[in-house]
Amino acid sequence: MLVKICGMRRKEDIEYVNKYRPDYAGFILSPGFKRSIGIERFLPLEKILDKAVKKVGVFVNEPINNVLESYSERIDVIQLHGDEDENYIQTLRESFSGEIWKAVKARTAEDIENAAKLSCDKLLIDSFVAGKVGGTGKTADWDIIAKAKLDKQYFLAGGISADNVLKAAAALRPCGFDLSSSVETDGVKDEKKIEEIIRIIRRI
Repeated sequence: MLVKICGMRRKEDIEYVNKYRPDYAGFILSPGFKRSIGIERFLPLEKILDKAVKKVGVFVNEPINNVLESYSERIDVIQLHGDEDENYIQTLRESFSGEIWKAVKARTAEDIENAAKLSCDKLLIDSFVAGKVGGTGKTADWDIIAKAKLDKQYFLAGGISADNVLKAAAALRPCGFDLSSSVETDGVKDEKKIEEIIRIIRRI
């Protein structure tokens, strides 16, 4: 079971990730969100990230040139969290050799199935909160996800914590979990919470 810790913003966040070794560390690289960082903050953080942990750049309706020119050679995965379509994905593929993931909100099973038809490598299924892109901490509607007919691997996001991760794994069998607000205290990453949930997931 794969683990992604998203919303890296501080040197301490990277130190926790280097210590507990999730598979992926996510950086919100589009502006305007609570955990957003720009290139000037990203560069020193990615330099100290352990090479064994893959870097995920999270983008929301970002101009393609910005993604490719500033970040494509510095990240392993592009995660698209906005309204990006098949043409957008295909344009990225012309210049980016890593994986491309597409986030979709669990509003309806049809929404999830439509996202799965895109030529992305994996999905990230998040909770649906009107007007919010992600990182809300609200648990996704697992019944809707279970109804979706999927032949594509996906990460489960949305309110996954040490209290419910085993239940989520048993109910939905995602390929991995995306964690952010559930491993924070007072808005910053909490080492003890990161350690606890990674320890639980590694036992699955």
